[in-house]
Amino acid sequence: MTLEKARELLATQAGFGGGYNRHGARLILAEVQREHGQAAADALIRELRLEAVFGFTPESGPIK
Repeated sequence: MTLEKARELLATQAGFGGGYNRHGARLILAEVQREHGQAAADALIRELRLEAVFGFTPESGPIK
């Protein structure tokens, strides 16, 4: 998955919020982490403010 596609999908998930969307966002971030590394996943968490929406933190990654 490209980072641009991940950004697009995560923005959609964040727009809806909620538990099911949190899980979807977590799966997307896990794939980004696997393909592009933790730094890329952290950058998306910060850029899309996923800490405020889903509680993800850049340091811990998407899996909590």
